[in-house]
Amino acid sequence: MITPQLLAYVAISVSCILKVSSLDTFIAAVYEHAVILPNTTLIPVSREEALALMNRNLDLLEGAITSAAKQGAHIIVTPEDGIYGWNFNRETIYPYLEDIPDPRVNWIPCNYPNRFGHTPVQERLSCLAKHNSIYVVANIGDKKPCNASDPQCPPDGRYQYNTDVVFDSQGKLVARYHKYNLFMGENQFNVPKKPEVVTFDTIFGRFGIFTCFDILFHDPAVTLVKDFHVDTIVFPTAWMNVLPHLSAIEFHSAWAVGMGVNFLAANIHHPHKRMTGSGIYAPDSPRAFHYDMKTKEGKLLISRLNSSSYDPGVVNWASYASSIKAFSTGNQEFKSTVFFDEFTFLELTRVTGNYTVCQKELCCHLSYKMSEKKPDEVYALGAFDGLHIVEGSYYLQICTLLKCKTPDLRTCGDAVESASTRFEMFSLSGTFGTQYVFPEVLLSDSQLAPGEFQVLRDGRLFSVKPPSGPVLTVTLFGRLYEKDWILKASSDLRAQAPGVMLVVIALTVCSFSWSPIG
Repeated sequence: MITPQLLAYVAISVSCILKVSSLDTFIAAVYEHAVILPNTTLIPVSREEALALMNRNLDLLEGAITSAAKQGAHIIVTPEDGIYGWNFNRETIYPYLEDIPDPRVNWIPCNYPNRFGHTPVQERLSCLAKHNSIYVVANIGDKKPCNASDPQCPPDGRYQYNTDVVFDSQGKLVARYHKYNLFMGENQFNVPKKPEVVTFDTIFGRFGIFTCFDILFHDPAVTLVKDFHVDTIVFPTAWMNVLPHLSAIEFHSAWAVGMGVNFLAANIHHPHKRMTGSGIYAPDSPRAFHYDMKTKEGKLLISRLNSSSYDPGVVNWASYASSIKAFSTGNQEFKSTVFFDEFTFLELTRVTGNYTVCQKELCCHLSYKMSEKKPDEVYALGAFDGLHIVEGSYYLQICTLLKCKTPDLRTCGDAVESASTRFEMFSLSGTFGTQYVFPEVLLSDSQLAPGEFQVLRDGRLFSVKPPSGPVLTVTLFGRLYEKDWILKASSDLRAQAPGVMLVVIALTVCSFSWSPIG
């Protein structure tokens, strides 16, 4: 967690800055980039070869940045790994890295390119921002020398960081963020000694930044919103879709609603790895999103957002669910696995009904009505209250209505991409022990449902109209950050069977240094 001393220091600093927003709205852009990947090699390429690859990707990014600026965009976000891809170890990533200074140095690389050594990537990004009068958010690699006086200094004498940079509309470097929650396989990078809380102020609001896997943890993601009061999050990511609950557009749009902020998510476009899903999300509804598993081209999204923070009011996520008695259906509970977590389920056997299912401290209540009960499609209500231990350790409370892959109940929780059952209404709630709950609604063919549901103050996720498509899942995804490290010793990943770990690799969510492409 962020220390109280740091919070106090930043609060004092922020109070000395008069924040004046002269724009009530702004135009945001995100670019889902079909990255050009390097050849897989165990031998580092030359700096010239590395720059050649990065410039090929920057050529594509330049087209998106120029197009966004011509359409009036004030800021554009590009993906994690979008300039050099992946397939790296610690040595082979090195030719792609640059020394990225602290933004307090007041530097415009486009004007003074050699001030901090050879930094052609930062120079080009700066010039793209300056010449197009647009804020540019990009992901590159930072290198920092260290020596034996630092006990944590790596043997090769340098730190390497997965890094987001932001250049303002004058080309000035205004933000630098080192990713804190590295995903499994990112061994080419170091974890910063403490999580960094990075914000930047504009005339169209206060922005915060973090990267990919960071979104599942308290620091810096929640801290940025709750303690630093940002209006908008910019989010470079390289996200593999994992259904039913961790598809990119599904979870990222839910995070915007749950935290009450704008969220600009730019993903890599690489369908062969199930990498797609970018969006411009407001706290009340998605403004623009893209999910495409068929084509190979990138996609530019542009939409207008409010500049100021959204106040949805305080939601008591346990209020309604704790005030009613459990619904009795007589159905027998069963167990099934969702992304390696064992849920407790009840099958929805009727066209309409009220169901309750519980696990540990969490009880989930569902009221629903289907248009018709199709004999070849099975839906279930599930609950999970426990520590997730695959590709990370984090505590979850989840209530979910989902479609099972087949009528066999053992497939409830398997990835499902399409459905034909339509619901006329649904209301889902749970006795959550956290204020951090993210409401997800995902329709058939991985489509969102803008304007078709809302969250009530008493914690109900409620349809305001019949969903426009067949339902894949309706979910309340809760995070108990304070419980992330309980039982950790007994859940060491090394205790997992080798076969399980191979499956984990195939189901990876965020960026990595190896590739499962066969």
